Amino acid sequence: MRTALTSLVGCRYPIVQTGMGYVAGARLAAATSRAGGLGVIGAATMSVPEMSAAIRRVKERTDAPFGVNLRADADDAAERVEVLVREGVRVASFALSPRPELISRLKDAGVVVIPSVGARRHAEKVAGWGADAVIVQGGEGGGHTGPLATTLLLPQVVDAVDIPVVAAGGFFDGRGLVAALAYGACGVAMGTRFLLTSDSPVPDEVKRVYLAARETVVTRNVDGVPHRVLHTPFVASLERSRLVRAVVNAARFKRLSGLSWGSLLREGRRMRRGRELTWAQVLQAANTPVLLRAAMVEGRADLGVMASGQVVSVLDDLPSCQELIERIMAEAKTTLARLP
Repeated sequence: MRTALTSLVGCRYPIVQTGMGYVAGARLAAATSRAGGLGVIGAATMSVPEMSAAIRRVKERTDAPFGVNLRADADDAAERVEVLVREGVRVASFALSPRPELISRLKDAGVVVIPSVGARRHAEKVAGWGADAVIVQGGEGGGHTGPLATTLLLPQVVDAVDIPVVAAGGFFDGRGLVAALAYGACGVAMGTRFLLTSDSPVPDEVKRVYLAARETVVTRNVDGVPHRVLHTPFVASLERSRLVRAVVNAARFKRLSGLSWGSLLREGRRMRRGRELTWAQVLQAANTPVLLRAAMVEGRADLGVMASGQVVSVLDDLPSCQELIERIMAEAKTTLARLP
């Protein structure tokens, strides 16, 4: 299936695996790209050396194109961009709008720039800055999310920009891929569906929690902005004693990361910029990685935050990336054949 996405990045199928922190490492990204999709390393929770090592591991496992997801507001964003250029990474994706100079540097080096956005105005902005394509996530998606459903946001963005648009939020099968193409998208991006594969590094006990889950909730009590996660007792407890819990988690993250208190507070202030956050939320924003790490790395579903899209309620298996992508493409072919 050839679309504007496959032509732009060189993958066989218009399916993107999103760059989830602590989930989308070399193993998952390589498995997705080998299967014909576009695997993306979630480097926002990695140090620069860890990111470089992950890139090399993917290159050792496949010759297929892959991407790396960066935080546009990171202090070392320019350094990370240089690593992508040096290593010949095909795609740079961003969870926040990258600065125009970062886009220019990447494009000059032949790296495809695909930011993720949750509003039409953000898509228009990055398109004006020179982004090659954009991933548009509706409110059904996991992690940081907006209020507008994909079925309303996607056609708005498709009509507003003249670059390829990839649809995210609520996709998990071939029917959804065909629907996204009908709306004018050039492919779909999926997070939760790829998290629940046998190639995902998430601990088995945490995967079992996801497979049993039937409800997600959008909360501001993780880092001050809307965050779609599994509805668990721990998430409910974030409503209580937020400042005390924030300080405890901040201290734990400080030990894990080696950051000083000054660095931690600077990180919080940067994430606070432009938002109406309390200092409890600032600390939570600065140490959100420890809440993700607890579940996704340490297997502590009882003490961690588990980002999840609403599609979790209809997922009940753990296929390999190869099996998943082959199934999606077969379903898409069947769906297209049924149309008059």
